[in-house]
Amino acid sequence: MTHHKAATTSPFTTGGWAAAASCGPNGGNCVQINLDTEGVVGVRDGKRPSGPVLAFTATSWRAFLAAVRAGRLER
Repeated sequence: MTHHKAATTSPFTTGGWAAAASCGPNGGNCVQINLDTEGVVGVRDGKRPSGPVLAFTATSWRAFLAAVRAGRLER
């Protein structure tokens, strides 16, 4: 397993966060994503916009979405 040091600054713009339309205007209980930084996808909890952000390479994010769509992450 590779361990990475937490970043102290975010490469993501504050206005670039988006959630599904069904989440409503305040983010609700939804995950938000940010695609503003080329090659990197940011993921955060909509209830905690100033909380931690997970950052994925675009390739890893596409692989994750493909696994979700294929049902490979269901229990």
